[in-house]
Amino acid sequence: MPKKMVSIREILALNLKEYRRKCGFSQEKLAEKAGISANYLSMVEISRKFPTPEMLDRLAQTLNIQTFQLFDPSATSDGALLHLEQTIIKNIEKVVRTTIKQDIVSEIDQTVTKAVKQAFSAESKKNRPTKPV
Repeated sequence: MPKKMVSIREILALNLKEYRRKCGFSQEKLAEKAGISANYLSMVEISRKFPTPEMLDRLAQTLNIQTFQLFDPSATSDGALLHLEQTIIKNIEKVVRTTIKQDIVSEIDQTVTKAVKQAFSAESKKNRPTKPV
């Protein structure tokens, strides 16, 4: 299963769109209030562009939030789901790695035990006195 890594741009895009909608702004209205072009805002919301720190501050101020909230992976329902998905994938991978390691160690242990038993068995047969007939 390939990992779905969420980039900072994707988190920003999801959060920006969610906060914009919560405020009841269209892209055009938010862009106008923040002093940027609607086209540029659209590109940010689809993860194609990344705003400067100053622009991030203006967007956050216009949305009545702290700038860091634009980067919180669990700030929106979509972001929370993506964050949860990544956490689940990491946990599954950890369990699989641990299980595989345990299986390998167990297999090695069984192989070594069998080889040692066979070696002792062969050695004891070799060293057994033969009975006269």
